[in-house]
Amino acid sequence: MCAAFAVIPPTHMPVLEGCKHSLEIEVPVEEVQRETERVLADIQKKARLPGFRPGKAPASIIRSRFGPQIRQEVLEELLPKAFQRRAEQEHLKVVGTPNVSDVHFHENQPLRFKAEFEVLPEFELQEYRDLPVEYEDPQVTEEEVNRRLEDLRQSKADYINEDPHPIQDGDFAVVSLESIAGVEGEPIRNDEMMLHIGDPETLPEFTENLRSVTPGEIREFDVAYPEDYAEQRTAGKTVRFRVSVKGIRRKEVPELNDEFAQDLGDFQTIDELRDAIRKAMYAEKQYAAQRAARDTLTAELVRRHQFPVPEAWVERQIELTVENHVRRLAGKGVDPRKVRLDWPKIRESQRDRAVHEVKASLLLDRIADAEAIHATQDEVDREVQRLARAEREPVAAMRMKLEKDGALGRIANHIRTEKTLNFLFENARKLPKTSNA
Repeated sequence: MCAAFAVIPPTHMPVLEGCKHSLEIEVPVEEVQRETERVLADIQKKARLPGFRPGKAPASIIRSRFGPQIRQEVLEELLPKAFQRRAEQEHLKVVGTPNVSDVHFHENQPLRFKAEFEVLPEFELQEYRDLPVEYEDPQVTEEEVNRRLEDLRQSKADYINEDPHPIQDGDFAVVSLESIAGVEGEPIRNDEMMLHIGDPETLPEFTENLRSVTPGEIREFDVAYPEDYAEQRTAGKTVRFRVSVKGIRRKEVPELNDEFAQDLGDFQTIDELRDAIRKAMYAEKQYAAQRAARDTLTAELVRRHQFPVPEAWVERQIELTVENHVRRLAGKGVDPRKVRLDWPKIRESQRDRAVHEVKASLLLDRIADAEAIHATQDEVDREVQRLARAEREPVAAMRMKLEKDGALGRIANHIRTEKTLNFLFENARKLPKTSNA
């Protein structure tokens, strides 16, 4: 197959700059003519021309009538084949789709064109075992266990209706509210919500304007939301609300005893519950600490390897980051089209991170190859089962959907990456954490 290509003179050898690559490719006239005749014959069979039976129109008329179509179909067939053969001939690992230019396609002449594309970078894998990283097994204090227990206790509280009286600090006011100015689009509306009057987590305007109010009364007032407020729709804005007080409740929390533990699940005593909480908190802390250590090891790997990365992959990584940002905005009720954001600036601000992530991915892939790390079928099956449980779908239906979306391969790659990161951590040189003092 390679013999079908003419030899390119030395002055037209591939041009390399980072991952960018270009080739000038020539397809012999004989091959062009064969493909042209094939396309012409195919069109001739299908053509319906006045005065001619199907398939009987002369080739000269077909060429005249369907010249542009013949040219397009010949190019669509020959260009990718010629490029693929040349790339294989030169052992190039092509990334993405090439840009084709300078196409010279004339009768009784070879087909010539230029292809510009990117290739996977070549680099020498440096030592990746025994990388230094600060890490210590986490500790869970009794104070932390007590705080988690208290959070559980508060989450199981009951709210008891009280007789009407002027609202005071510590009360839970039951209100309905609606924004009447200050927000774009649909107004903010809630038919029943509780506000803990005087609590630090309650915006002060609600406390100040509802203190001393009696159920049945209506108040209108402005609420100034801080710039860093979690809900972006109201962050940094002053919103005017109409608030109707519907009632007052008090909070009653259960005692921390064996009965409380039994109500929470398969526990007989409060000590069993404390022990389960301690183990769960240790697992959470260990996961976070190991995740941070793995991130540090990845950053060290990237630092030790200097090589270019394909721009196409960097751009794709930036696109994914921006798409995630847009989804987060939409999830908070914000229409991204109505937010005045400098998208080019946001994209550019993500470039360094995207380059880092692409380099890390290439390095982890090479390490996985070197260590024969891969995802087993059982591991993929377990992940499919987990997704099926989360979506409350039959496993077979979930697998079929993932296969259709091409997601099974991505799942296997993710498992492989996680196993490679675990390999790096297990083989790292753990150092005691240094004091920040």
